[in-house]
Amino acid sequence: MNENAMSWSEAQKKVHTDMVEGGGKPGIATLDQLLGLSGRQVLEGMMSGTLPHPHMNDSLDLDLMEVGDGHAVFQGVPDLRYFNPMGTVHGGWYSTLLDSALGCAVQSKLPVGRAYTTAELSINIVRPSTQKTGPLRAIADVIHVGKQMATAEARIVDEAGRLYAHATTTCFVFDMPAGAVKSVATGSSAS
Repeated sequence: MNENAMSWSEAQKKVHTDMVEGGGKPGIATLDQLLGLSGRQVLEGMMSGTLPHPHMNDSLDLDLMEVGDGHAVFQGVPDLRYFNPMGTVHGGWYSTLLDSALGCAVQSKLPVGRAYTTAELSINIVRPSTQKTGPLRAIADVIHVGKQMATAEARIVDEAGRLYAHATTTCFVFDMPAGAVKSVATGSSAS
């Protein structure tokens, strides 16, 4: 069964199951695991389960659904755990879903030895969601990747195509210093 014939809920279960069956666990990749991989290869490794995925994905039930050249799609399901006191999904959940997709779209364009970090995130929430909304997808595409800066845009939509939020990001792009990668991978502090 291909994804076009599946509901978004079924597609997310399949992506998550394939990742776990491929050995996927939450964690931080080691330097040895990352050496020689482009940004897109790292993301594909997370999806296949050959590289660890962020703990946050498990905490917020988010999954990287697809990755392409300058393109990434994350999916999550609004849940009562993510509600604000007014009974709708907290803006931070939307922000996390969007930032994840935007960052991965940028990462998919980076060659071996390059990394990024979010410098600016601007979001607009245009429709509230609740646990009855069903799965939501953040669909992100790169606008520009330069030597030091990258920009991307994303939209959160439901399975019927209704817009819930949209965002843009600016990211710093930089060479990964070997010492910094090693300290992140081992969990030690860089001085």
